[in-house]
Amino acid sequence: MSTEMKVSQQFSHWKQVRKDLLSTIDKFKEEELFYVPFESSMQAGQIMLHIGEAEEGWFRYFTAKELVDWPNFDLEDYPTFEAIKAQLTVIHSRTEKYLETLNTDDLERNIDHPRRDFRLPLGWIIWHVLEHEIHHRGELSLMLGMLGRAGLDV
Repeated sequence: MSTEMKVSQQFSHWKQVRKDLLSTIDKFKEEELFYVPFESSMQAGQIMLHIGEAEEGWFRYFTAKELVDWPNFDLEDYPTFEAIKAQLTVIHSRTEKYLETLNTDDLERNIDHPRRDFRLPLGWIIWHVLEHEIHHRGELSLMLGMLGRAGLDV
């Protein structure tokens, strides 16, 4: 019997990160979906979708090669926070299922870029996607503060 830890166990804290992201999204008012805190910033809703684009892109385009292009979610197609949260939930459910299939040895496996001549270790990719979500979750929390409300407090 193998005692090797599954990658899903190693990254089990992602469940809390995602829960906190969804909680942060719930703090926004519907009319703030298109809020832009400063020139050249993405809209609040687009940042939320960007988290999903990266997760889907890194795992389904780059790693699994199930998509022919990097995903691009247009805010016009997700006109409510509920629609955005539903999309993020579907994407993350796929990610969790994928992580369940991996063992820690898989983290060393190099993944070829679908269209370019470089490779990255799978472990780096997983950490990168998790860090990306944490980064943008913090950005959304800061936006709430700019709107005069409490952001995420963990």
